[in-house]
Amino acid sequence: MQKILREIPESFETERLLLRCPRAGDGAVLYEAASESADELRLWLPWMTADYCPDDSEAWVRRMQARFIARETISFLLFLKGEDKLVGGCGLIVCDWEVPKFEIGYWARTSQTGHGYITEAVNGVVRLAIDTLGANRLEIRCDTKNDRSAAVAKRVGFVLEGTLRCDTR
Repeated sequence: MQKILREIPESFETERLLLRCPRAGDGAVLYEAASESADELRLWLPWMTADYCPDDSEAWVRRMQARFIARETISFLLFLKGEDKLVGGCGLIVCDWEVPKFEIGYWARTSQTGHGYITEAVNGVVRLAIDTLGANRLEIRCDTKNDRSAAVAKRVGFVLEGTLRCDTR
């Protein structure tokens, strides 16, 4: 089946979260959360630059919506159920539909860390990848210095297979 024809829900719920595909107009709420978390995000995520601005957030959500429709990336914004509070992002950031295998990426809003939201979201995305997309392999990659990200992977049941050196800038 062609990847663009695959049925993938634009949103789904976990116990406490609504995971929803980014869409036009989400830039303001993303900018608020990302700005609050800039010091932490800048360490790990290349899109959080020193000159990050509201237009960058709006452009990002529109690109992610387009990539979702094209089935190139399956990204979700994480909202507390029944609220407009954005707590982070999670999704399948690298998709190889031939295998199929996916890399899971995630980030948390600084004020919302320590509540288990990211672990809950990753578990939800894992279920989506396996149950809906038929994933044969799932990967989580994180910097060796990013202990919190590695802890999420471990809590969800991922096993460290190796350390990549000089793999990316």
